[in-house]
Parts: sequence; C-alpha cells; structure tokens
Amino acid sequence: MITLEDLKPAEGSVKKSKRVGRGRSSGHGKTSCRGNNGEGQRAGRSSKRGFEGGQMPSFRQMPKLKGFTNHWALNAVALNVADIEKLGIEELDLAWLIENNKVDRNADVLRILGNGEIKKAVTVKATYFTESAKEKIEKAGGKVEIV
Repeated sequence: MITLEDLKPAEGSVKKSKRVGRGRSSGHGKTSCRGNNGEGQRAGRSSKRGFEGGQMPSFRQMPKLKGFTNHWALNAVALNVADIEKLGIEELDLAWLIENNKVDRNADVLRILGNGEIKKAVTVKATYFTESAKEKIEKAGGKVEIV
C-alpha cells in the first residue's frame, strides 16, 4: 500500500537551483559564473535584438548570400510543339520522355509550349498547355489531355 510518506518526485526530475555569489567554496563565488569583468558582467546590461556579439548579424548577411533553393518547387520540363513533331510518335506523356531519356529523370511536370508547327495527329498528356499549343495540336487532329 502506498502512503503519502512514500510519494516522491521521479529520479532526476528535481535539481537544486544554482545559488551564485555565496562564497568560493560553493563553486559559484567571486564573479558568480559570469566570467571576468566586462560589459556583460554588470547589472542592467541587455543587448539589442539580433546582436551576435559583434559578428555580422545574420539579417545583414542575407543580402550577401547567393539566392536559395526552393525544396518544394516542381521540376518542370518545357516542350515545344515543334519538338513533338520531331519525336514522331502517336502518344506522348512525361513517363515516355523519361523512359526514353529525352528529359531529366527528376522531372515532375510536363509543360507544352506553342513554338513551331505540327502536322501529325498526336495525343499529348501534360500538366499544362499554352493556348497556342492546344490550338495547334487540335488543328492537326490530335488530342490534348491535362494530367
């Protein structure tokens, strides 16, 4: 049976507070764990927001850093209507392009642009089509499918 006398906090959950400035034998005497004399050892000292001890603050370094990488951006592949004509196939999608090493393996999105002419009927499955590309493919008798 557990009684009130048996209750105690879990092992390691309660620590003694650090009592500074209570003599040398305490281990926290003389300078009270504040190092040697200087600005930071005096009472009432506070540094401004973003102060990094005299080092160039990170918010001032930012303009000097060369851009950044957007890890959430999709890798888009742009293909012109003229390029589709050169491929000479009936059905085109991103999987076929990757399989035949026509585009980068890391491609996520296929975009069809309207530069050039097309005379062959082709079914194109892509994420995005420009208006002119859509017009040209359908005029040649092909199909446009948005994936």
